[in-house]
Amino acid sequence: MLPVESNLEVRSHLPAQSASNGHRPPLLFVHGGYSDAWFWEPYFLPYFAGQGFASHALSLRGHGASGGIETLFVAGLDDFAADVAYVAATLPEPPVLIGHSMGAAIVERLLATRPVRAAALVAPVPPAGLMAMAARLATGQPEYPLQFSQFDPAGMSRHVLEALRPFYFSGDVAPEVLTQASAHLCAESPRVLLDLSVRLQWQLPERGGIPLFVLGAEGDRISTPDDVRATAEHHGVEATLVPGLAHMLMLERQWEKPARELLRWLAAL
Repeated sequence: MLPVESNLEVRSHLPAQSASNGHRPPLLFVHGGYSDAWFWEPYFLPYFAGQGFASHALSLRGHGASGGIETLFVAGLDDFAADVAYVAATLPEPPVLIGHSMGAAIVERLLATRPVRAAALVAPVPPAGLMAMAARLATGQPEYPLQFSQFDPAGMSRHVLEALRPFYFSGDVAPEVLTQASAHLCAESPRVLLDLSVRLQWQLPERGGIPLFVLGAEGDRISTPDDVRATAEHHGVEATLVPGLAHMLMLERQWEKPARELLRWLAAL
């Protein structure tokens, strides 16, 4: 593993001091691949803070404003898991971990290697891993791997952005949010992609008794409903699927649909 990266960007929204919702645990949101903590910023962080949860999102090493860009190429899944554990340890009490896509795989790795209070997996990488997902996309949507091969966050063309958009967003996303999202895209660690291809997050048995929630979107073409159900079955829980949304469900105009499902689960902890 790489040395600890202490220079990690954390975006936080705290409940108003006048909020009276009883004791609620902090939340720590973990972003997916090629992105950063900003993806939770427009809607989810302020929403859950308004519900009485101290809400935090980190940018993994080499992402967003975090340090570690010089070692991103060799960073593995366990290095990203160490980033999450480092930020979690700075909070007043153990947080509920909420991971999206690659972030869900990082949370799963933590479930197997460290104490976790509770966890939610949103649009997760399924048990079959990234290779199976890529094969499905190449077979069913051959234009996807072609356009993704041209993905360059440093010089993204409008053509590539428009071609990739239907795989990650429904048609119902605010143009200004889409513009901001494109500004927060970044390179990803090829070693982590390899880890997810060989399903590293599954290689250790998780500890039982940890509250777990698995959430997906019916319109997701990346982590399909079948992928979400397979993840939930692996963990012995029921999958929750919201209609009308795509992979980046936290940025859609109907973001409250998944947020309310997550809130319902959190309220029952």
